[in-house]
Amino acid sequence: MKTEDNSVGYTKQRRSGPLRTIRVKPAAGNPRRGWLTAGQLTIPVALGQGGIRANKREGDGGTPRGSFHPRRLWWRDDRHSRPQTFLPARTITSEDGWCEDPGDRHYNQPIRLGREQGGDRLKRVDHLYDFIIEIDHNTKPRIAGRGSAVFLHLARDNFGPTAGCISMTKAAMLRLLRRLGPRTRIIIG
Repeated sequence: MKTEDNSVGYTKQRRSGPLRTIRVKPAAGNPRRGWLTAGQLTIPVALGQGGIRANKREGDGGTPRGSFHPRRLWWRDDRHSRPQTFLPARTITSEDGWCEDPGDRHYNQPIRLGREQGGDRLKRVDHLYDFIIEIDHNTKPRIAGRGSAVFLHLARDNFGPTAGCISMTKAAMLRLLRRLGPRTRIIIG
């Protein structure tokens, strides 16, 4: 299928199926930065402030080492139109959050938040969560304290480190989304 999308500099690009594998590796000399390679695309990414860790723990700031799959795209439809992707997609509402409490039975799962309730609120004032790729880190089985809310999302302006996620520019995110499907393997490390 041919598509035309001038917002990210494409004209008449042929869209093929989802990629089988993408890889994320740390950058030489800076464990808080890395490179994501998806087919012919290589993009700079920010990693967790603790770098890539084999033994991820809640609050350690590490990006988990391992092989994962994207589960779904969450996006802000009040800021952006639905991007092209092979992933299931869901809009982010003001009640959407993520449980980061290892003692809660909903740990590392999406939750509905009231105005006074704690948790990682997905609808943010900044633009970091305008696009969130949910991955299956610590899901089957979910183990309390092994890390929660590990996403691929948008980077800060200064490309500062994340709390354990992988972040990138909006243009890179839109290019990556075009090639991601539920069976794509994300290999970190």
